[in-house]
Amino acid sequence: MQGIEESPKLKRKLLLLILTVALVAFMPMLATSQIIHGRGAAPAERAETTYKYEFFAGYGYTSLNQVNQSRYGLQGVDLSITRDWGRFFGLTADGASYSYAISSGNPCPSSASCTPSVDTVLLGPVVHANLYEHLDGFFHVLLGGEHTGGENAYPKLSFAGGFGAGLEYKLSPHFSLRASGDDIASSFVAPIYPVGSGDACTPISGCSPHMRRNSRAAFGFVYKF
Repeated sequence: MQGIEESPKLKRKLLLLILTVALVAFMPMLATSQIIHGRGAAPAERAETTYKYEFFAGYGYTSLNQVNQSRYGLQGVDLSITRDWGRFFGLTADGASYSYAISSGNPCPSSASCTPSVDTVLLGPVVHANLYEHLDGFFHVLLGGEHTGGENAYPKLSFAGGFGAGLEYKLSPHFSLRASGDDIASSFVAPIYPVGSGDACTPISGCSPHMRRNSRAAFGFVYKF
């Protein structure tokens, strides 16, 4: 009778022993699970590094609509530097010089020769964001001044401004390819031909400047640092 009474106690002790062994065996698995789910698995991609400055250098083009009969384009160099605050906003300073004609035109009287040129210095805010994987886009508004030379136009320096947008393709964390386009407005008077040429226009004659819009384009490299 005593053996029969002790049988349930033996079963309980045996069950307790089995549970203890199972718990000890699963402790490493529980600890690993706690690390993975409690702290979180490492992200597949690290957060992209943001840089404070962007320097751009490249080929530039501008039309020459501010001068009558001179609608052929000029090409040259476009440089800019951008100070970024975070990933989306920045301030851009842009300088460009265009002095090489893409094709010949008739911007001057037949008795004169001229070599038209356009120089711009512009400043303004920029908004940029990632569009898809390595492709970024941006939009900026620029204000400043523009100088036209070699055409007898006046004033030599005009207030200028406009807006533009562009795309960038990331080659590496520091380098990108950029293509952009702008629409820049300025105000000039047509070429000042010599009095008696049939198309005289001098500051004294009262000819008033009027706004002209010129398209710009640029292509080159961006270095972020």
